[in-house]
Amino acid sequence: MGSTGPDDRRYVDADWYPKFVDYLHLSFTTATAFSPTDVSAVRPWGKLLMTAEEAVSLVVGLLVIARAVNILK
Repeated sequence: MGSTGPDDRRYVDADWYPKFVDYLHLSFTTATAFSPTDVSAVRPWGKLLMTAEEAVSLVVGLLVIARAVNILK
């Protein structure tokens, strides 16, 4: 599955190139590690929605840790 071939271009436009949303999604997903393991969004709005979901997951995780630390004091 890791190989690329001529058939892989059927999923994107011939003139496609990475935009800001693509790099934002990649960096945020990599930095937070709340990333999908087997699929990735293709459309920019999908990437933004996934980034928002990852941000919410990160905030909830931080709130749980903060609450646990607060209980220990």
